[in-house]
Order: sequence, then C-alpha cells, then structure tokens
Amino acid sequence: MKTAAVLGASTDPSKFGHKAVLAYVRQGYTVWPVNPREATVAGLVAFPDVASLPGRPDVVSVYLPPKILLGVLPALAARGCDELWLNPGTDSEEVVKAAEALGLPVIRACSIVGLGLSPSQL
Repeated sequence: MKTAAVLGASTDPSKFGHKAVLAYVRQGYTVWPVNPREATVAGLVAFPDVASLPGRPDVVSVYLPPKILLGVLPALAARGCDELWLNPGTDSEEVVKAAEALGLPVIRACSIVGLGLSPSQL
C-alpha cells in the first residue's frame, strides 16, 4: 500500500490540508498527517514532524508557507520520497530551487487534483 505524508495537515475541514488527508485516504493510501499541534487529523494519528514518520513516504503533499517549508526541506531530503507535491502557495521559486538542490522530486501542482479528485468533493 502506498503512503502519503501531508505536511500542514489540518483539523479544519475547510482547509486544503484537511481535504488532502481525506483525498489520499479515499484513494487507498496509508496517510501520515504532519502537524506539530494536533494529536489526530481526520481520525488519523498525526506526527509532529517529518523525522517522526514511521517510514519513508511514497508521496509528500505540502500545505506549509514557503518560509516554514524551507526549514523542513532538509528533513524531507533525509527521509526521502518519490513525489514532493508543492501545492499552490507553497511553491515559491526559493522553495523549488532548494528542493531540487536537495534532490527532491518536485511536482508543482494541486495534489488533490493529481489524485483525480476535486477539493469541492471533499
């Protein structure tokens, strides 16, 4: 079973960080929400940071502001992933350059749409 880490996972159902968790679950992924302030997101155990994940995620979907994401990228590179989805608003040129320099496989697009779903469906 494929795994997906959602960085910036939210307990607020109106936020894309919550909708992405639901989208990956709906598509059959094992989902690891990452949120340092929440114990659970959408009924799933949340992890405080990338280093706490139980393994290497196949996919990482990001919903963090670029300034915060820049500090997380080294931990992401250390953990690794097959796809790093930089959702709209997270994909500043500085973030993209830093991620690519670390060897991360960047995809600049909405991960929910990439799963074949619409955020309005969630």
